[in-house]
Amino acid sequence: MAVSFATFERLKGKGVSAYKKGDYLSAKTYLVEAAECMIELAESAKTPEARRQHEEIATELVDLAKDCDRLKKSGKKPQARVKEKEDDSGADASDWIIRDKPDIGFDDIAGLDDVKEEIRLKMIYPFTHPELARRYGINVGGGILLYGPPGTGKTMMAKAIAKEIEATFFVISPAQVMSKWVGEAEQNIRKLFEAAKAEPQAVIFIDEIEALIPRRKSDGSTVMARVVPQILQELEGFDRKGDRALLLIGATNKPWMLDEAVMRPGRFDTRVHIGLPDPPARYKLLEIHLGDRPVADDVDFGVLCDRLDGYSGADIRNIVQQAAAIPFMEGVAGREPRPISMKDLMGATEATMPSVNASHLARYEKFEETGK
Repeated sequence: MAVSFATFERLKGKGVSAYKKGDYLSAKTYLVEAAECMIELAESAKTPEARRQHEEIATELVDLAKDCDRLKKSGKKPQARVKEKEDDSGADASDWIIRDKPDIGFDDIAGLDDVKEEIRLKMIYPFTHPELARRYGINVGGGILLYGPPGTGKTMMAKAIAKEIEATFFVISPAQVMSKWVGEAEQNIRKLFEAAKAEPQAVIFIDEIEALIPRRKSDGSTVMARVVPQILQELEGFDRKGDRALLLIGATNKPWMLDEAVMRPGRFDTRVHIGLPDPPARYKLLEIHLGDRPVADDVDFGVLCDRLDGYSGADIRNIVQQAAAIPFMEGVAGREPRPISMKDLMGATEATMPSVNASHLARYEKFEETGK
């Protein structure tokens, strides 16, 4: 019978509790069992990234189990890995919260002009014109959900938003929040928002947010039963008329997997579909990726744009990389260096299937219409 996250959470919780009490023999047993559960969950993970995250958590559990033997022999109490509950509330989260000042703006993103203008209207203008926003009762900050196929530039768009409003950019992955499993996951959420609220203007960006706010099920009790309400509480706790501006940006390839409660007003107020690049965007992408490379005179960007219809931005970058590798390898073999030709680019295109198919696009269209 396959293990569940509920089983993992139960074993992990017992292990942590025993560890804090100094019952290292019991703690080691529970922690090892929890690690075995996580390894089994990793084997059934649907994506390489999810598998890697599960394996990292399993490794942390094993390391802590090994720590039990050392502490049992020395008679010392745990200090570094697990903090007592009364100390944990003031713990510094700077070791896993990444702050950044992005240098990518809207001008660096190809196409998506309608999307940019929608984001400006709903999210950026209230930041850049605070007095006017107050006059008309327009709230500052809030939540924005970027959704669409993989490789369409959701992360770049989030960075560009932070750049446009000159905000501190907090980059968080669900694995970072959840793998700090020794403390309560909901406390990590709270610390994250507290760190962001300390900045004059801040953007919290959570990629693959569906892993952190999945649809809650009635059967079983997992950590999500605590984490989801904590995130919803933080979202509703924004002071949108204060002196500090805070924006939460979630990105997902699977918006239909998000908890329905997060879609209500006051939470993710704005949902933006980041779709496949249109012709002007594809042209701009080719200019960006071929700009610093030697290109032959026969390369026709217009023909390439037509041929690349249905390809994502990541697909186009990969195609250019493959095309550039052809003359590069010829040069390595001793031939006269030459520019990238139209034949190279068309050949790389023919050899690369679009990463997004028609059924995927139909699923996004349905979500855009129904929200489900």
